[in-house]
Amino acid sequence: MKSKETIIEETMNWVNRVVIGLNFCPFAAPVVTHNQLNIRVITDSGVAVILEEMIEECAFLDSSEQYETSLVVFPDFGEGEENSFDAYLDLVEMADRLLDEQGYRGIYQIATFHPDYCFAEAEYDDPANYTNRSPYPMFHIIPEASLAEAIASYPNVEKIPENNMKLAREKGLASMEALRKGCFVHP
Repeated sequence: MKSKETIIEETMNWVNRVVIGLNFCPFAAPVVTHNQLNIRVITDSGVAVILEEMIEECAFLDSSEQYETSLVVFPDFGEGEENSFDAYLDLVEMADRLLDEQGYRGIYQIATFHPDYCFAEAEYDDPANYTNRSPYPMFHIIPEASLAEAIASYPNVEKIPENNMKLAREKGLASMEALRKGCFVHP
């Protein structure tokens, strides 16, 4: 089992090399540069614990003067399960409902990342899936006010996903796999 520190290091390698390095999210670099990204690692794989800690992270962001956004990483979720990505998608639905129940709808939204991420209309081996394939299952908790501000200052924001998919496909499957694998301290 990897330490939380190693998981954080590998997650930050992915953020820096893939998310920022390929400019998949043009809003990420300033947040990282200004140390405004918090990473919470949850070592328990239970659904209830993950959801509870996600809400705790929202409360933490509410009161934090330093952190703008968070990655909630749960490396052991679904490990060894045949359909771990399907279980993850079920978890995403529960997390969205919990945001509503806890009064966080309109304050935060969740972006989703998973090692086996596969877009609904894509084949599993489509390199475009690597725009959302992370080293570990995780949620990115994004403040909607900050997102709205960033979107307002960025031209053609609606083209970001399309451009990201195009870039990933141009790089190819082997290149995208190697980029993600290179994020691990001990592959």
